[in-house]
Amino acid sequence: MTPVPHPLSELVKARLREFMREPGYVFWVFGFPLLLAVGLGIAFRDRAPELPRIAVVAEADPARTQALFASKELSAERLPRAEAERALGRTKFDLLVDPAPDGGVTLRFDPSQERSRLARAVTEDVLERAAGRTNRVAVRDRTVAEKGSRYVDFLLPGLIGLNLMGSSMWGIGFNLVLARKRRLLRRYAVTPMRHSHFLLAYFFSRSIFLALELALLVGFGKFVFGTTIQGNPLDVFVLGAVGAASFAGISLIVGARLDNTEVANGWMNFVMLPMWILSGSFFTYERFPAWLRVPIRLLPLTAVNDALRAVYNDGASLFGVGFELAVLAAWGIVGFGVALKTFRWQ
Repeated sequence: MTPVPHPLSELVKARLREFMREPGYVFWVFGFPLLLAVGLGIAFRDRAPELPRIAVVAEADPARTQALFASKELSAERLPRAEAERALGRTKFDLLVDPAPDGGVTLRFDPSQERSRLARAVTEDVLERAAGRTNRVAVRDRTVAEKGSRYVDFLLPGLIGLNLMGSSMWGIGFNLVLARKRRLLRRYAVTPMRHSHFLLAYFFSRSIFLALELALLVGFGKFVFGTTIQGNPLDVFVLGAVGAASFAGISLIVGARLDNTEVANGWMNFVMLPMWILSGSFFTYERFPAWLRVPIRLLPLTAVNDALRAVYNDGASLFGVGFELAVLAAWGIVGFGVALKTFRWQ
């Protein structure tokens, strides 16, 4: 007698076949993260930072500002006063230098911009040294370019976290809404399958591709940008699986009842966009006010990013990221439970 296959395994197989038949899904899961990594990696590759850009008022005596143009620490350009002021207002320059008739210099800049404050400090130093100032303290420079301390080392775990969120949200929640809109779920409604089997099939099929996604991004970062995992590589895959489960739980809530793809698209963006901004994928969330950092740390994308960076760059173990794992587990369990209670076939 031929054994009857388990409904969950058959559902997982169906989801995998459906995925492979859609080139668009394959691109967004595997191709888009690579393109994002290439673009951001090129933009923030190892290179010397841009010099502060300053505009010097052309009407001033050229001899008084000659040191600014001779300095290798500045990129200076001489412009008419009106044009220089307009360019400064459009942030084409970090600073405007306007020599005064009394021998002094007026420096115009926006103090809210870090590059402008840097330009002011460098410009003042160059002018003071040109006027005969001597340094009382001998200062020696020693540059640091160790792996694990570069921006690309900070960036790659954030890209992995973004990919986990995006592929889980769109690959599960939006797909579920699309299937309901096409009335495909009505056919499942007449079968004796459980809601839990159907929803778990989406999660398990997503998990199968997870290992390929992580291997692709980790390998790409290693061979193209020289990033290395300081901790246990297995811990990275464990964190990826827990993170994917967390986002899957959230996406199942979105897809549990909706049957309109436009509305689902809005809800997806409503969930993801705040985390894109707040969760420290491209820059540290320490820039936000102190009172906002605790709620930010409770977001699933923040927990994924922090945990991956701890293992990737600091060599931490899973025990060292217990708080982040607890946050991810809570989101996944609560999300799946709510989705199971609210799910409908049509």
